[in-house]
Amino acid sequence: MTRLRTSVATGSSRSSFQKIIDKYRPRLDFYESTYKDLHQNPELSEQEERTSNIAAEHLRKIGYTVRDCIGGYGVVGVLENGKGPTVLLRADMDGLPVLENTGLSYASKKEMKDRFGHTVPVMHACGHDVHVSCLMAAAQLLHAARSEWKGTLICLFQPAEEFVAGAQAMVDDGLYTRFDIPKPDIVLGQHVFCLYKAGFVALTSGPVLAAVDCVSVRVFGKGGHGSMPQDCVDPIVIASHVVVRLQTIVARELQPGKLGVITCGKFDAGTAANIIPDYANLELTIRSYDTEVQKQLLDAIERVVRAECDASGSPQVPTFTYYSHAPATVNDEASSKTLKASFSTYFTENAGPFEPIPGSEDFSVLARAINVPSVFWALGGCDPAKWDEAKGRGTLKEIPINHSAGFAPVIEPTLQTGMDALSLAALTFLVLGNGARGRILALSVYTVIRQQNQTQAEQATPLGQKVL
Repeated sequence: MTRLRTSVATGSSRSSFQKIIDKYRPRLDFYESTYKDLHQNPELSEQEERTSNIAAEHLRKIGYTVRDCIGGYGVVGVLENGKGPTVLLRADMDGLPVLENTGLSYASKKEMKDRFGHTVPVMHACGHDVHVSCLMAAAQLLHAARSEWKGTLICLFQPAEEFVAGAQAMVDDGLYTRFDIPKPDIVLGQHVFCLYKAGFVALTSGPVLAAVDCVSVRVFGKGGHGSMPQDCVDPIVIASHVVVRLQTIVARELQPGKLGVITCGKFDAGTAANIIPDYANLELTIRSYDTEVQKQLLDAIERVVRAECDASGSPQVPTFTYYSHAPATVNDEASSKTLKASFSTYFTENAGPFEPIPGSEDFSVLARAINVPSVFWALGGCDPAKWDEAKGRGTLKEIPINHSAGFAPVIEPTLQTGMDALSLAALTFLVLGNGARGRILALSVYTVIRQQNQTQAEQATPLGQKVL
């Protein structure tokens, strides 16, 4: 693995980036059509067969060595191009069980069976169709420009991000061990948000997305007739007290200024109005930026649940099943500084800071698994005119956001900006050469303090699944 250097690219090398991208940028009509096709044909997590085939066939056609069916429907294309750094670009592929309400001519009308066997509507409500299209376009641009750089490029299309499971599934399936895929020196990715106008890219070092943990809680009671509660222990009452009490953890136990979110998204109990059930189930999601807060929240949840059960005379200790863990997305400081310089020069006034949000991603698993740095940036998707109008009226919060039925990134300039950003990021961390003379114009990123990465990896160690 090549050691990366954290020197910021010189003015001449940044100018070279612009020339390379302008010279080799492919026509976008194909990728606009591809985007519309993907948007009309979304696939649920762990069912991305069609999308993965589109990505794999595209990579093969333009000259990449392709490995597919990694961790499910994961696809990796490798382009070896001489001695130099190895850079991984990542896009996710899955859609969501949402009924689309965008009014677009290419809106999804698709239905699929989910993992529980229920028929549900499916929509690309989080922009993964944008991510796939942009990476396909960047893969073609960088392949066409291979005379301009040295190193190895990896284009990875990941399944099951919405389950925050796909990255780990690819790693567990031997992504870096049994598929003859080189280990990258850096992992790069982007996510479209309509929080920003199309044409804008946002990047900040440090935490940008929160860690997530989900937990299923079951509290037990003593069932019986609804008319005789004195002979029962009502688990619905216990669970109701738990839901209310959980909200005091962040409000009264967490240090002000620290991010913590505890949400009960599902409450399930009973079968009929006149029956007190034997148990009640809660589904919780927990968000945090650092491991100390994460542990504090999880410990407090168990303490509160146990105490409420004891106070109500529950006949059985509650159970906790943890799942869907993903670490916080924390951008490497040195690598972010280098890439921010490239973005600022290339995109000028259309580059700015990425304001951290409590949403979560499993992107960083791909880097943490092998202890290398990663950088993740935001790609604007909102129609610029609508964004400016909403900002002027103070109604930006009314713009449909990710995971909503009205989420609809504008096609352009979103796709070109996303393609350019991925290509620029890769070129920033690859070695540029000056045609046949092979003179090095820039050695863009090379030094990463391994101790820093080791510390990040240790902080990101998953809690794993436990049942108590």
